[in-house]
Amino acid sequence: MTQTSSQLSAPHEAMFLILPYLTLFELLSLTQVCKSFRDALKHDILPWLNIVVGKPINTRFSDEFLVKIMSKAKGRLNVVALRNCYKITDEGLLQVIASNPFINKLYLQGCTSLTIEGVIGAIKLLTKPNHKLKNLAISGIYNVKIEDFQTLCYLMGINQMQMKQITKNFYHVRHELYAFKQESQPSIDVDICQKCGEIREVFDCPRDSCKRRMQQQQQQQQKQLLIECRGCFLCVPRCEECGVCTKDEELGEAACVDILCLNCWLHLPKCNFCNKAYCNQHAYQQHVGSSLGFLCSECSFHATQSSH
Repeated sequence: MTQTSSQLSAPHEAMFLILPYLTLFELLSLTQVCKSFRDALKHDILPWLNIVVGKPINTRFSDEFLVKIMSKAKGRLNVVALRNCYKITDEGLLQVIASNPFINKLYLQGCTSLTIEGVIGAIKLLTKPNHKLKNLAISGIYNVKIEDFQTLCYLMGINQMQMKQITKNFYHVRHELYAFKQESQPSIDVDICQKCGEIREVFDCPRDSCKRRMQQQQQQQQKQLLIECRGCFLCVPRCEECGVCTKDEELGEAACVDILCLNCWLHLPKCNFCNKAYCNQHAYQQHVGSSLGFLCSECSFHATQSSH
């Protein structure tokens, strides 16, 4: 018995098992492969329940495109993660939230066209008596005042002191796009920096000696946790690779603008000429030639100039 053409063109059932693991960029690319793939994604709601927008499509995400993509979840969105989507405005965000009132995790890092007033409006819609927003990320949104932060904490039912004691926020994992899968993350990614008083991401130190000092303060039930190395990125310099505080620490020379502790620097590959290292985030700047190793951007530039 021969199969009909529609049966031949239908996607294999195994494809539906991998769809929830694909990134948004991969899902959108898949819709362009053929009509059967496009129809399969159109009628399958599962891949659209957790929307994570990152590179390379974040800079092209407008309000109109955001609403169109989010509508594929048919009002059942669980996670919305927008990283550096600077074209998204309050209007687009509120339209998505109004259509998806049961979002559990909302990440808006670097969405600089959003206002704190718009974010507070969205959180009010997501914190009704029958629903609780578990996690919120707003680092990179401008003009957040202490009273705005306190309003968000009140709406989400966050005890600020308890939040500092239970959850830790580490500098070296801040760029992890899929951090929403971690259950031990802070309820809100910003805090009041005890050193400068600004609302920013405040980081804890993963160094063992700093952890012990923090535990001692907690055991002594001090009213304020004023550990020396807990603060925002402007107040406490940290190693880009491991996140430890670098005060009184010997540093390794970095080829990029980031800070590297000596221990991490020793384990990273170095420029063949100046012996400076790139952190993993900026390793793409390495200029690899025909020989082993690489040249940093500055040494490669000088080498090119001298050859002319």
